[in-house]
Order: sequence, then structure tokens, then C-alpha cells
Amino acid sequence: MKSTERQRVIVERLKAVPRVGVAELVTATGASDMTIRRDLDYLAAQGVLKRVHGGAVPAMPTGIEPPFAARATAALGPKQAIAKAAAERIRDGDTIVLDSGTTALEVARLLRNRTVTVMPLSLHVAQELVDAPGVRLLMPGGEPRPGELAMVGPLTLASLRALRFDVAVLSPCALSIEAGMTAFDLGDAEVKQQALAVSTRAIVLADGAKWDRAALAYICAADRPDLIITDSTAPEDARAVLARRGVLIQVADQPAADQPAADQPAIDQPAIDQSATDQPRTDQPVVARPALEGSS
Repeated sequence: MKSTERQRVIVERLKAVPRVGVAELVTATGASDMTIRRDLDYLAAQGVLKRVHGGAVPAMPTGIEPPFAARATAALGPKQAIAKAAAERIRDGDTIVLDSGTTALEVARLLRNRTVTVMPLSLHVAQELVDAPGVRLLMPGGEPRPGELAMVGPLTLASLRALRFDVAVLSPCALSIEAGMTAFDLGDAEVKQQALAVSTRAIVLADGAKWDRAALAYICAADRPDLIITDSTAPEDARAVLARRGVLIQVADQPAADQPAADQPAIDQPAIDQSATDQPRTDQPVVARPALEGSS
């Protein structure tokens, strides 16, 4: 296959999914690993895509949000692994504000048979939990965004301000050390900020395709969450930076050979104060840090 044909395959795949990996492109084109990496480097230099660990993501303008339906089937395996790890961090009896987004929807599906109180920030999540026998569902006010069905506006913010939650489970659109956690929609970012402000602890769900990227609207600093759950494609250098800043980083799909003891999740630990954080228990709450000023 000629270089122009390979590059056309890469571009077409990136139109359909939010991330492509080197291994899948090798299979699709029959080219070598090194050839695919050179193609990706060339397309990155042309501004067509952005190189990330193990592959590439589209060089999409920060104000354009991929459709919900397209995201719902993209990287489904990693999202389900991340959702399972998040559900294991939630205790029966917890009060939860559960974000919009496709990974949050996977979390909702795992909470259907749990005894928890949930305020969903999207109608997709609400629909999943409305007939769950053990779930007390608290609906916020506000307006659902078309397609995304995320709740936004002053009534959503007022609903959040009236309550206090044990945990906020958030799914930002993008995450980077420099830009922090960001969202495509201004109203959505404001709702996420308020959810952080009224919750004791914060769990962020971010598969590898979201790392080293930025969207339009700022939510908070990348080290604001107590725990970030991701997959093994997230860049190791960025994970290490956040771990050194005191954020717990859980790698949900780490291979079994690399896992800690069977009852322990895979965690990137901070480089400092290891005695306080080694081998965290899954039934142990993550200690929250105060919200940043101005995040409400």
C-alpha cells in the first residue's frame, strides 16, 4: 500500500473514532510498526492529527463536540473497564452526582442494583436509572442540551447548590496538565464545576483518548480530582506528573500480570509520602481536598 493510501486510511478512521492505535493501523494497512509511526508523524506535522501515546487523535477544533451516538460505541471496552472501577469505589448508601457522557452512562448501568442516591446530570443517565429498584433518583432542574441531553442552566446549578453529595463522578471532555479538565460546552463546564463544589470527593473518568487534549471551556485544574480512573493508553508521563501532585491514578485495564494483589486496583501512586498511599483499599474513601476558588 502506498503512503498516500495508508494516510487516507488513517484519516478516514479518525473521522469515525476518537482515537486510533498503531497496532490497529498495522493490521488495517499491512505496513510495519515503524512505517505507521512515520505516517502519523507526517500527518501530525501537517496538522491533520495529534500524536498521543500509542497512536493518534484528531486535531479537532476545541469548540466542536463529537456526537453522543458516535462516542457511545467508541473505545467501549476501556470505558466499561473504567466504569467498573468507578462503581467499585462507590459504597452502598453513598449520595452521588453522576455526570453526563458515555462513560458515566456505563457507570449508571452498573449502579442499577446498588442501594445509592443519584442525581444524574443527563437524561441518558436518568433513563438508565429511573426503574432501578435500589436507586433513589433525584432529578435536577434545567434544560437538556440537544443530542447530548446533559442538563445545563441556572436551574441545574440551583439544584446542585441545594444539596451535598458524598462523591461526584465526572467525565470531562478533555484533560491535560497545562489546560486542566475542560468541556466543549460552557454550560456543561459550569455544571461540572458546581458538582465538584458540593461533593466531598471527586472521581474523574478519562480514557486515554481524552488525555493531552483541551476543549473550549475550563472546568478545573488537572490535579483537582481525588482520583482519576483511566486506561493503559493514557500517557505515562502525564500520569506520573499528577501522581507526584497527590492525585491517585487508577489504571482500569492494566494486564493481570502487572496488577497488584487480587483485591487491589492498579494505582499510579504519588512519588511522595508513599507510606500513606501504598496499596489503597477499595472500600476506603479517598480524602477530598478543598475546591478551587471560583469553581462554583
